[in-house]
Amino acid sequence: MATDDDRRRHPLAQPRGEPKGKPKRPLPPGEQFFTPGATGLRAAVERRSAAPMAFLFTQVPRWIAPAVMVVLLLAGFAVQSWLGGLAVLPVVVFVGWLGYLSWPSLGVGGKLLRVAMLTFLVLLAATRFGLI
Repeated sequence: MATDDDRRRHPLAQPRGEPKGKPKRPLPPGEQFFTPGATGLRAAVERRSAAPMAFLFTQVPRWIAPAVMVVLLLAGFAVQSWLGGLAVLPVVVFVGWLGYLSWPSLGVGGKLLRVAMLTFLVLLAATRFGLI
């Protein structure tokens, strides 16, 4: 059984009075953050996405991003006017951004699921804006 000293020395344990500049959680494990050999647009998007992703995964509580996306999506379903479409747009951008970043590592099923999700969200926004 672990003692209190063992818990304090654990690499993931952090004191309560931690300075604001330090990350709350370590970055998730993985081989590489960037796509090997990426050039052009993909390299630029990955480079610009590094800071927001590091902030999202280390400084913000884990439940914030999904909770905000669910609230915005529910608002998009509930509000039949252009305001509903406006609420869905950040969800479209967020899902598209994550889909674009994960695209090289996905199989066919994962790619089809992302395309289907983005299609559904774009159609939902289009109906709220009165385009369909």
